[in-house]
Amino acid sequence: MLVLLPAALMLLGRAAFWPLRPAYGSVAREPVWSRVAKGVGRRPRLVWTVTALVLAGLAVGMTRLEAHGVPRTESFLAPADSVTGQTVLGQHFPVAAAAPAVIIARSGGLDAVVAAARVAGVTTVEPYLDPLEKYDNERLGRPAPAPKVVDGLVRIDATLSDAPDSDAAVDTVRRLRQAVRTVPGADARVGGYTASNLDIQDTAQRDRLVIIPLVLLVVFVILGLLLRAVLAPLLLIATVVLSFLATLGVSGVMFRDVFGFAGADSTLPLSAFVFLVALGVDYNIFLMTRVREETARRGHREGTLTALAVTGGVITSAGVVLAATFAALAVLPLVFLAELAFAVSFGVLLDALVVRSLLVPALTIDYGQIIWWPGKLGATPKSLEG
Repeated sequence: MLVLLPAALMLLGRAAFWPLRPAYGSVAREPVWSRVAKGVGRRPRLVWTVTALVLAGLAVGMTRLEAHGVPRTESFLAPADSVTGQTVLGQHFPVAAAAPAVIIARSGGLDAVVAAARVAGVTTVEPYLDPLEKYDNERLGRPAPAPKVVDGLVRIDATLSDAPDSDAAVDTVRRLRQAVRTVPGADARVGGYTASNLDIQDTAQRDRLVIIPLVLLVVFVILGLLLRAVLAPLLLIATVVLSFLATLGVSGVMFRDVFGFAGADSTLPLSAFVFLVALGVDYNIFLMTRVREETARRGHREGTLTALAVTGGVITSAGVVLAATFAALAVLPLVFLAELAFAVSFGVLLDALVVRSLLVPALTIDYGQIIWWPGKLGATPKSLEG
């Protein structure tokens, strides 16, 4: 982009734009986007108010987004042998027998940990025994073997009464962890499938609280340096966040009420946020850098409308290409990828077609040149505001 393409354009000259031959100073306004710009310019306050209210209404659908993980048997879009095997296993054995909560503790506290682990939601608690050795002893009438001790640690299996990927099982693991940690000197820790899912959920929640503000801060700094303003970056970040929330709202409704998915992966909100903020800010950068250039020549209002008219086709085309690219993930037979494909594709189109086309330019016009404060454009003479 910085070396090869400019050199190729220099060699080809204006023939690179065949069948058009742009001249110096010409502005390639597209008829469709010129009409959109005129519509935004007539009533900017009405445009941004209605658009913001619609996006806020879409965001209400987040109440349907249950990003707490997807059950193992419902995480595939196509038939899978593992799902069939799990279903057959559940028909003949207790649903949680294959995935007990695994407790690791010091051998000296074995009996106390076993007693403490008998909490609500746990059906059986017993030290782990080698299956072959246990079978041989039972067959030969020998006493059960002693629990195996490794480096002073012993394993205890606690079978849950609920499916290992259910909310009830997660609550049981929380109670189990709290109970075994009270045993003095045992240093007991609870692992296993359900505990791992719980840790993933807690980590995802923590990551959202840390990474989202950090990303927004980095974006703000970059926008501030690029646009040489403070208020404009804040305005752009607010529109991107609103678009992201609206995307989650629509995704929540689509996942639960249209596609019939059992839930959403706990990492989906953060993954979608990273993609959508990066892409949404890109489109705003394309638009607002052109607005800044045109404002310096034509004034704030006319410069904003001109920038919208001349960048509309480019940004929309880029949005459609990116949305189609992410939508291709939906052909893979995993619920998580299908959900990510929909969320990112819808969010990209929402940014390109609504936020960047209506909300951002309407807000820019309505707020006036103050958005460029404290830069020089914030003090543009009124005579240029035409």
